[in-house]
Amino acid sequence: MSHDRDTPMSEERHAAISSDHQAATADDGRAPDDYVSALVASFLGWTLDAFDFFLVVVALPSIARDFHIDNAAIALSIAVTLGFRPVGAFLFGLLADRYGRRLPLMIDLVFFSVIEVLSGFAPDFTTFLVLRALFGIGMGAEWGVGASLAMEKVPPRWRGVLSGLLQEGYAVGYLLAAVCSYFVFPRWGWRPMFFIGGLPALLALFVRARVKESAVWEKTRHQSWGSLGRGIASQWKLFLYITLLMTMMNFISHGTQDMYPTFLREHRGFSSQQKDVIVVIYSVGALLGGIVFGFLSDRVGRRRAIVTALLLACLMIPLWAYAPTTPLLVLGAFLLQFMVQGAWGVIPAHITELSPDSVRGFLPGFAYQCGVLLAGSVAYIEAVFARQTSFANAMALTAITVFILGAIVAGLGRERSGVIFAQGAPPPEEEAA
Repeated sequence: MSHDRDTPMSEERHAAISSDHQAATADDGRAPDDYVSALVASFLGWTLDAFDFFLVVVALPSIARDFHIDNAAIALSIAVTLGFRPVGAFLFGLLADRYGRRLPLMIDLVFFSVIEVLSGFAPDFTTFLVLRALFGIGMGAEWGVGASLAMEKVPPRWRGVLSGLLQEGYAVGYLLAAVCSYFVFPRWGWRPMFFIGGLPALLALFVRARVKESAVWEKTRHQSWGSLGRGIASQWKLFLYITLLMTMMNFISHGTQDMYPTFLREHRGFSSQQKDVIVVIYSVGALLGGIVFGFLSDRVGRRRAIVTALLLACLMIPLWAYAPTTPLLVLGAFLLQFMVQGAWGVIPAHITELSPDSVRGFLPGFAYQCGVLLAGSVAYIEAVFARQTSFANAMALTAITVFILGAIVAGLGRERSGVIFAQGAPPPEEEAA
């Protein structure tokens, strides 16, 4: 490492100081408390977003009974939520690249919190469906803005493992939804669970008080809407690839999660609380998998970590869907979600690294949510397919198909592991080691 201002006598000392500084600060030069605050805010935002989403998943049969409709109709509401996520990613992604990451994130936290509380008051299925569509806008906005803010601040050499931690806010949200269902649902039913979903609004205060704006955005921001539009349009090939990758990743996650609690209750005969315990167990597996494979991706690369996780997930399908005993079924669910979310844990780092600095608030988040839109019907497809065969067959055939296709798409893509944002070059070897 050399700098023009260094003299020969000071070069070695400067390299040591620079290396120490890189270990102690993010790539934008700010102190650890800056990127820690951003990571905490983004993690909690995604956790609470997922918590609100999965309340429908864990309470699906009860909501269906209250509205006098079948499970497939409520599964359709899940697809509607997923289908509207690109709208939020589009609107808030543009705002994030034009005006910064913080303000759009705060507005979104308040928006989806209000919609979630209103969902608990829905008098009929039509109202509920409209509110779930609006919630999808808020959910779609959070990931892109939060992930760009966090990934632009954390040190490049830790980006993989911290990406895993950030993404597994999703698994923690699922876990919290199961815990809420375990304690709240038996006493008060499904509606009060949605009232708890108003808590994310408080997180906006934390963002306002503790989180600083992204220095990467400040250095690379567009000065006009026209400039931003041209910057986005120039990346159309990358956008199409990330959309394809995220379509497969969302088939993988929603195809193995959204209908599984219903499978546990209606196909395997577990009670509501037994189902919740199993969901908590495999959510822990998901959390651990995201962190482990995120860490692994810092060593072996993003694509290799994703492909490895998905191929290993194929081996877990028989236990996950067909295990003859409850312990084996729980083990299968734990291991499968360890691998599924292991692959997902790499995604925030991978697709933000692929995206150019000046459109990072928009491109990865919007491509992600377009993938959600294309894959959002998977729960409904599985529910309909299960009518013709069984839940186990429907989920197993879906899982093996999307795992293999997802591994192929991930393996054929590009990689920019460890790139330093706002500089466009990989970190020096001694700092990336």
